[in-house]
Amino acid sequence: MPAAVSSPIPAVLVKLGPLDAGRVADLRPYFDSVPDPRSRRGRWYSLTAILLVCACAVVSGARSIDELAEWAPRAPNALLTVIGIRRHLLGWRRTPSPATIGRVLGAVDGDALDQAVGAYLAGRHRSASGPSRVIAVDGKALRGSARLTATRRHLLSAVTHGTVVTLAQVEVGAKTNETTYFQPLLAPLDLTGAVVTFDALHSVKANISWLVEAKKAHYIAVIKTNQPTAHTQLAALPWRDIAVQHTTSASGHGRRESRSIKTCAVADELGGIAFPHARLAIRVHRRRKQTGKRETRESVYAVTSLDAHQTGPADLAAAIRGHWGVEMRRADCAHG
Repeated sequence: MPAAVSSPIPAVLVKLGPLDAGRVADLRPYFDSVPDPRSRRGRWYSLTAILLVCACAVVSGARSIDELAEWAPRAPNALLTVIGIRRHLLGWRRTPSPATIGRVLGAVDGDALDQAVGAYLAGRHRSASGPSRVIAVDGKALRGSARLTATRRHLLSAVTHGTVVTLAQVEVGAKTNETTYFQPLLAPLDLTGAVVTFDALHSVKANISWLVEAKKAHYIAVIKTNQPTAHTQLAALPWRDIAVQHTTSASGHGRRESRSIKTCAVADELGGIAFPHARLAIRVHRRRKQTGKRETRESVYAVTSLDAHQTGPADLAAAIRGHWGVEMRRADCAHG
């Protein structure tokens, strides 16, 4: 929802979309071109730093000056460094106050800011080679591979979403052994900045910590009752108080299906979720109606290491749906 007409918050900032550290660094030169309306004396924060704080807060859902100011103290220290919030002599960072943000936004040249955002978006469009890489880890038994002396071959693969391209593959002894092959499968791949999706079988804490810390990747992990503590925590979140943030529907083959998604930030200081590097909790509610049968409903829970400024509900829904699509296509190939 854009800012109200009377609000000093520039509505153009909403157009920026998710902002991670890399995109903040890309945006910085464009904001540097916006003239600073303040006198040179007494400046602690650069205009660019204040505008970047506002941009990150707006795309995370802030819609008032107070909310803009509240975003920065909760932001990761590494992101504040990229934004340009300087350290004090004692080593801590003081972020802009509501009064400082309000004065700057009330005085900044709106046309110059519009031009800066437009130039940034145009540059991204010219250089974009597609969305962030999303890779599914999925295992399948190969039909027709069984022999008198051996069971069916079982493969664990890393494949791309969308057009399925197999990036890595390893044969495993049995489906229950898949988790021990998770790291050897992904170790040779450059996963920096990629988003890895997998089903509940692979939602193993040691593997997830390795994925984020060693491979510098993000994840979206489905959480089921094999992770009882995390599943209980996710199910207990106040989902009834959270509005639906994205919906999709489809019909075909005698079936009508709709999915809605809600997300909820999980703050460490409030207990977090018992899952490593979890930043957002996700609930996908599926409704399915087969011709001649009663409608079925199911809620699926997941967590991701992506923060609210790095992704949105539509992107998360697409990634989860994309993983299920990979599973179905690979199942068809295995059975064909």
